[in-house]
Amino acid sequence: MKKRIAIISMYVLIFIPILSSSCADMTPAQEGALVGAGVGGVAGGLIGGSAKATLIGAGVGALGGALLNDEMKKDQK
Repeated sequence: MKKRIAIISMYVLIFIPILSSSCADMTPAQEGALVGAGVGGVAGGLIGGSAKATLIGAGVGALGGALLNDEMKKDQK
């Protein structure tokens, strides 16, 4: 089970930068959600050790990343 989580985490860490670089017209909130989902999914998988924990981590990370990045971009304006 731990090996499976490690493999999934590796794929997420590899594909998140690829996906985010291919979407040049994304809003700051979308960029934050994408990065947050990747980081949250990896963290959830490592902490919880199950697919459910990975999905919860990805969801929380996406929401947090979207809100945080959107607020940071508003402050820069």
